[in-house]
Amino acid sequence: MAKTKELSKDTRNKTVDLHQAGKTESVIGKQLGVKKSTVGAIIRKWKTYKTTDNLPRSGAPRKISPRGVKMITRTVSKNPRTTRGDLVNDLQRAGTKVTKATISNTLRRQGLKSCSARRVPLLKPVHVQARLKFAREHLDDPEEDWENVIWSDETKIELFGKNSTRRVWRRKNAELHPKNTIPTVKHGGGNVMLWGCFSAKGPGRLIRVKERMNGAMYRQILSENLLPSARALKMKHGWVFQYDNDPKHTARVTKEWLRKKHFKVLEWPSQSPDLNPIENLWRELKVRVAQRQPQNIT
Repeated sequence: MAKTKELSKDTRNKTVDLHQAGKTESVIGKQLGVKKSTVGAIIRKWKTYKTTDNLPRSGAPRKISPRGVKMITRTVSKNPRTTRGDLVNDLQRAGTKVTKATISNTLRRQGLKSCSARRVPLLKPVHVQARLKFAREHLDDPEEDWENVIWSDETKIELFGKNSTRRVWRRKNAELHPKNTIPTVKHGGGNVMLWGCFSAKGPGRLIRVKERMNGAMYRQILSENLLPSARALKMKHGWVFQYDNDPKHTARVTKEWLRKKHFKVLEWPSQSPDLNPIENLWRELKVRVAQRQPQNIT
């Protein structure tokens, strides 16, 4: 049976007013265009609760008991990687049969939502301490200091990499249509290695690294591109150069070369690529490349 349209609050109040004026249920129903039984129900509610507002409904009882809710909440708190299927099985062993959707709804009411796990560097205690020390040392640095930093890093863009489009709009049974698939090949189909830099004033040079990078190649890239980038960005005197702790970056000869060139270097904690804001720039670049759907390395 289709759900009937709910009467407006104004109609319900008029019903009570007419009843108090001495009108019968039949007369009220005809005057307002409402069934006699509905008029009677409104009047009975008003006599009992002194209101015509909708009262809280009990609804269907919860499939999972309060004890079951505590059990699954405790489980996911101890191990956030627990799947809905695992929780369904746990409850079934306890005598409660529910669906995965019920699990999701129950946990959502407890403030828990299923999300993609963030990928972060694998940190040892020594790395945690180094990152904390770095944060404390720079906690009160003025904004102008950060505007005077040139950030740098390398990245790899794969032809059919993980940045490719993952969702498509398609019709039923059209999942294998070429337009609705993402081609996969061994070893990613090739890649492009890049070195780049940027500052608060904009991007610097972007260089393709065609061979495997070593210390000598890294120094050559800096020699040919770092100073031109600083000049193009109109960096202030005493600007700071940031690079991570990759072995080719921190090799003794590279450090000596930077010292002779009088570059001011930002000390960088190990295992901290996520602290480098250039990662956001790389992400944006990879997404835009994927949107163009390149078919070959060239």
